[in-house]
Amino acid sequence: MGIQGSGKSTQGNLLSKKLKVPYLSSGHIFREMAKEKSKWGRYVKELLNAGILIPDRHTIPIMEEYLAKPEYKNGYILDGFPRTLTQAKEFKNGIDHIVYIKISDKEALWRISYRNDHGRDDETLAAIRKRIELFHEHTEPVLTHYRRKKLLREINGEQSIQAVHRAILKALGNK
Repeated sequence: MGIQGSGKSTQGNLLSKKLKVPYLSSGHIFREMAKEKSKWGRYVKELLNAGILIPDRHTIPIMEEYLAKPEYKNGYILDGFPRTLTQAKEFKNGIDHIVYIKISDKEALWRISYRNDHGRDDETLAAIRKRIELFHEHTEPVLTHYRRKKLLREINGEQSIQAVHRAILKALGNK
């Protein structure tokens, strides 16, 4: 978990390779859905472009459907889910650890402004600011929820990619 620009995708993919379990990004799933030439695709695209979260009533079943696939039966790494307290409480699949890659809002804005995938419609300054606001409003309670359950591993994300990766492995008890 982490604010947009914290390095979740980078670290998720590194962990996937290291632990030999699949990586699944809710953002990627929804961006693919937004490409569909359908009423649902247009709905998802409008929400993403505005920086608004897909409602829980849609997100939870979509994620559970994906995780029911055979490739996820031996474990997985999730990116961007659960994002709300409702999602955290209603998600039926198991979660062993929550890794929170913590960076400041300023660092997040800087990183997103300078990354290479500028072609994304959902990365306008207004959408990014809205997503940061939503992170503080909706996702910080999720962090508190998992902290209470002693599942949260907090990592300083304002280090090099390699240093963050090493810190995550150490927090998970993996050398």
